[in-house]
Amino acid sequence: MEEKKIKLTDLPGIGQATASKLESAGYSDLMSIAVMSPADLAAIAEINEGAARKAIVAARKMLKLGFENASDYLKRREKIFKITTGSKNLDNLLGGGLETAAITEAAGAFGSGKTQLGHTLAVNVQLPKEKGGANGKVVWIDTESTFRPERIKQIAKAKGLDPEKALKNIFVARAFNADHQMLLVDKIRDLLKENENIKLVVVDSVIAHFRAEYVGRGMLADRQQKLNRHMHDLMRIAQAHNLAVYITNQVMANPAVMFGDPTTPIGGHIIAHGSTYRLYLRKGKKDARVAKLIDSPNLPEAECVFYITDKGISDQPS
Repeated sequence: MEEKKIKLTDLPGIGQATASKLESAGYSDLMSIAVMSPADLAAIAEINEGAARKAIVAARKMLKLGFENASDYLKRREKIFKITTGSKNLDNLLGGGLETAAITEAAGAFGSGKTQLGHTLAVNVQLPKEKGGANGKVVWIDTESTFRPERIKQIAKAKGLDPEKALKNIFVARAFNADHQMLLVDKIRDLLKENENIKLVVVDSVIAHFRAEYVGRGMLADRQQKLNRHMHDLMRIAQAHNLAVYITNQVMANPAVMFGDPTTPIGGHIIAHGSTYRLYLRKGKKDARVAKLIDSPNLPEAECVFYITDKGISDQPS
């Protein structure tokens, strides 16, 4: 049975009323049920844990969740594609561009090009596939009031796209606190259910509200637990719908570093483990920016140079 043809009501113990409760809570597909714990499902659906366990087991059987050989896994990965950054140097650093079904993190100090890269990606994803795009739309979660529609129009015009149409293909929401930021990720599912062709999610920045609201070591555990859930929600959407997630991250100075760059990304091991690809951006010489790939499951550590121009991210200065 294909997942698209299976409804939540096909699961044992899940009637129409229970399915409506799950859908309103953001659990509208089999995968979201299959990865839940019986206690969580019981609490949300208001059923006993025994019935919740039966529904979860049934969902896992329908989805055939288990081991598969690497050859079949490779065939499934052939559906994954790359979105160009606008810079061949940066594309090569990332193995061809921004990968779908993955989270790419860009950390760096202010002015290093994190948001500029996000604006360029938001336009490039709308390009045809033969030009490195995905003919897709974008969701932008703005936590620092850094999204600029004027910049989108400028880049779109330079790429040969209709600026007004490019803006209409981007869904923007201003997140006012950490909980609102997490809620907006759930709202992405609603857009996907409405058959919106979302191929890129931008969170700029992922850490700002968590950093401001959870202050001091006493609140660090709570912050990291929420941040961990947030990262898992983003990854789940990326993998379930084969879309790319681009997050920006802030940095802090490490006083223990006596030589070299004392800055380090915030978020600790939670963001480090939750991101598939990790970029560290910094300013270079003569308006250049330097990107360093500091973590990847399949690519070596390396650096490249790129520039921020009127056309977005580029290999050459303006």
